Amino acid sequence: MRRLSFGDAVRECLTQEMERDPSVFVYGIGVPDFKAIFGTTAGLAEKFGPQRCFDTPLSEESMTGFALGAALKGMRPVHVHIRVEFLLLAMNQIVNMMSCHNYMTGGRTPLPVVIRAIIGRGWGQGAQHSKSLFSYFTHIPGLKVVAPTTPRDAKGLLAASIRDNNPVIFLEHRWLHWIEDDVPAESFVEPLGVARVMREGRDLTIVATSWMNVEAMHAAKILAGAGINIEVIDPRTLAPLDIDPIVKSVKKTGRCLVADYDWLHSGFSAEVAAQVSELCFGDLKRPVQRIGFAPTPCPTVRTLENHFYPNAETIVRAVERMLDRPAMDLSGIDFYSHERRFRGPF
Repeated sequence: MRRLSFGDAVRECLTQEMERDPSVFVYGIGVPDFKAIFGTTAGLAEKFGPQRCFDTPLSEESMTGFALGAALKGMRPVHVHIRVEFLLLAMNQIVNMMSCHNYMTGGRTPLPVVIRAIIGRGWGQGAQHSKSLFSYFTHIPGLKVVAPTTPRDAKGLLAASIRDNNPVIFLEHRWLHWIEDDVPAESFVEPLGVARVMREGRDLTIVATSWMNVEAMHAAKILAGAGINIEVIDPRTLAPLDIDPIVKSVKKTGRCLVADYDWLHSGFSAEVAAQVSELCFGDLKRPVQRIGFAPTPCPTVRTLENHFYPNAETIVRAVERMLDRPAMDLSGIDFYSHERRFRGPF
């Protein structure tokens, strides 16, 4: 075990998978440049050469189609998009071609494609570059959707995604790339479709996605000071969803708050809330609650961004309401320290 950043864990995984399997290659806009996608592809071009790590033209649909063709010919492409919004230009390849392929061939022809896409806020990136789009991809049968939070999970889940014979959408929040944690040095796999209990508790269950796990853990620490014990569950894989640990937790706590890093309407949080309501109906002490992006395009001004995106403070206030607790004095607590470390994508 060593402490690695999320970004270094991704880079280490890519290096080890490319060493292990010569059919693995990494490509995308900005992949071999000096910033190297938040450092996650640094040194790959030098180590493996331009045929296995390379830049691409600014043509998302054709470059995603390139991954489809390469996978059909026995390769294992990892296609990187510096912003998830760019995947919208490749939805024909992803939704009409990749997701259907194993079904239409009866599973006889594998399609091992990993699409890494960066999600979420930076500062001042505005309405066109601040999305997550979880529900766009979890809605489509045939796609696996992964959203790791910790460096360990980033490495293990990416390895599992690369070795999987199905198309995988691998979503990484910008701010997670400098989060540090203990990560094994050797290559390993975290199985897809298995949730993780991040923190055990008894009073209320928080199901959080991606960056919201960081905020949920921060909120849980604050709430613990008031004697409130929170359980935090990270689904890790959004599709297929491992609902059993969530149900087990809610049956214990009787309350569920879904802290989604996306808009709420028709979103992933609605799916979790619906399943919990169906499977835990007799155990719920309060209706399932959800928090997520404000129902508007993301503003550019930072003070408005802070209202658009939920954070630990939003979670604390929601928990207080669900437990009928008075509002805590949160003055003096820094809820926006993370943004000071972000220096932009380029």
